[in-house]
Amino acid sequence: MRGHKLGTVLATNLLWMVFAVSEDMNIEVGPSSRVAAQIGGSTKLTCTVTGCEAPTFSWRTQIDSPLGGKVQNQGTKSTLTMDPVSFENEHSYLCTASCGSKKVERGILVELYSFPRDPEIEMSGPLIVGSPVTVTCKVPKVYPSERLEMAFWKEDSHHPMQLHEIVEDVDGNNVETKGLQMTFTPTMEDMGKSLTCEAKLPIDEMEFEPKERRTIQRLQVNIVPKNTIITITPSNTVQEGDSVTMTCSSEGLPQPQIFWSKKQDDEDPLPLSKNATFTLVGTRKEDSGTYMCEAKNQFGKSKKEVEITVVKPLTVDISPGPKITAQIGDFVVLTCTMMGCEAPFFSWRTQIDSPLWGEVHNEGTKSTLIMNPIGLQNEHFYLCTASCGDKKMEKGVKVELYSFPRDPEIEMSGPLIVGSPATVTCKVPKVYPLDRLEMAFWKEDSHHPMQLHEIVEDADGDNLETKGLQMTFTPTMEDMGKSLTCEAKLPIDEMEFEPKERRTIQRLQVNMPPKDTRLTVFPSDSIKEGDSVTISCTSGDVPKSQIILRKKTEMGDRELESPAGVHFIHAAQLEDAGVYECESKNEGGSEIRSLTLDVKEIPKYFSPQLLALYCLSSLIIPAIGMVIYFARKANHKGSYSLVDALKSKV
Repeated sequence: MRGHKLGTVLATNLLWMVFAVSEDMNIEVGPSSRVAAQIGGSTKLTCTVTGCEAPTFSWRTQIDSPLGGKVQNQGTKSTLTMDPVSFENEHSYLCTASCGSKKVERGILVELYSFPRDPEIEMSGPLIVGSPVTVTCKVPKVYPSERLEMAFWKEDSHHPMQLHEIVEDVDGNNVETKGLQMTFTPTMEDMGKSLTCEAKLPIDEMEFEPKERRTIQRLQVNIVPKNTIITITPSNTVQEGDSVTMTCSSEGLPQPQIFWSKKQDDEDPLPLSKNATFTLVGTRKEDSGTYMCEAKNQFGKSKKEVEITVVKPLTVDISPGPKITAQIGDFVVLTCTMMGCEAPFFSWRTQIDSPLWGEVHNEGTKSTLIMNPIGLQNEHFYLCTASCGDKKMEKGVKVELYSFPRDPEIEMSGPLIVGSPATVTCKVPKVYPLDRLEMAFWKEDSHHPMQLHEIVEDADGDNLETKGLQMTFTPTMEDMGKSLTCEAKLPIDEMEFEPKERRTIQRLQVNMPPKDTRLTVFPSDSIKEGDSVTISCTSGDVPKSQIILRKKTEMGDRELESPAGVHFIHAAQLEDAGVYECESKNEGGSEIRSLTLDVKEIPKYFSPQLLALYCLSSLIIPAIGMVIYFARKANHKGSYSLVDALKSKV
């Protein structure tokens, strides 16, 4: 049916190839007179006229069926857009252009195909060695499906392949899913080999790409667990209290996971472990029984069983042991356990029969010696004796002590001042054994010789001492911010404890005594009654000093109000005369400067002219003094603002 329709379209199109042409009017169609359009895609047909500025266009099919697209005319060009392309577009289209009494027309044959995607490979299930599997390769939405050619390639295949073709209708418009099936039984040789499905749509009379598609898939072959075995160390029969290790292994791909369980009478097995190796530590009589190893992966499982028998020996043990390292002051418990006896008798002693200095508690088959807190008197070799009837067994443990509880402590003899020798002490408190302690000072980028000597102080009466190290050096400004490190080590390799090394780091804060302290008076240190006077004190130092202004009086020193080191006397009186003192001080020290202010008495009789002149001078001179002061202050800060200066007086 479809072939008959295509023949009719070709015949009609040949008739439409004959078109009327005037001497100066032509028509062209595109992209060509024969177009291959993919179903579901988008295709444009164009019709262009030359020799007419404003032609009129019309489109139709050979059988006057719907166009199945949208027409857009623009000038001398008309476009028919089919989006998406469907079966209703499989026609020969005729474009007619009219210009006045002239008419030209031309036809375009639209042929359809569908080959949108690469083949899809599907497995009927996972590939398991020895189990047949069906592989299906599908090519979706193919048209014309009868022209499709398919083939399977399996790399280095040595197995016969059973092939058969399948066809599935996806929708009702003849766009079909075509497939090919292959059945084979995987082997380990297939692991990693390639499986290729190739599909071709070799329609030579239609121009489209691609006409060949393929999909390659690597084979992942799996193996059901098999050859499961159990190994036992040391043997199937163990003494109570000993350990027995069971290791299970199995072949499979993916690697099987191991599950251990123990059989129970009339109950489900008791889950124990998910590791390949399972260890019974400190076995008891009730640990006897049947243990089962089950190897599983997602494709199957395999089981193996083993019988374990636990027998009771007569043994005694101390934990922790045979040597324990404890820090002085800690809580320590020694536990002595006898196995193979239901009601043993216990006794404790030291190797030299000194007092135990601890509390003993007996309960069942265990005895504990509690030392809380543990001290130097407990540094012994302890023996636990366990008796069961006429049988006696003994076990010992050595208790070793140390003390290294805190980081070093750095102390300064005083603030660090440039040029003044300073003594730095680093102490490590409560150290034992003291003779094993090692100490060292590190001063970052030190270029000064350091005088070091060791000091030892008794902290208490139990031989826990504070050991220290002193360093003497003269600070410079280069030391500012540098690090000073005190390191202490207790390198007792034969004893296990942490930490064996402690350190403290301190940043150096260096001070410089005040210098270049200046005490000045504006306008001079000899003034008249009523004059305004500014007393200023400045200092150049690091860190910045505290400035204190005082006036010496018969009653003692009187501290003056002096923000920023400046004191104002707005109208001087005779009692303002005297000695003024400025002290500049910081952590590095202090510096004192003083001056004497002389206030002269104004005569009682003045002429009006003299009085006016005096008043004028009393205003001008302080003003000049203020200008000089703020100018010098601006020079110190790098700027001067008359507005800011006036604001400060408001």
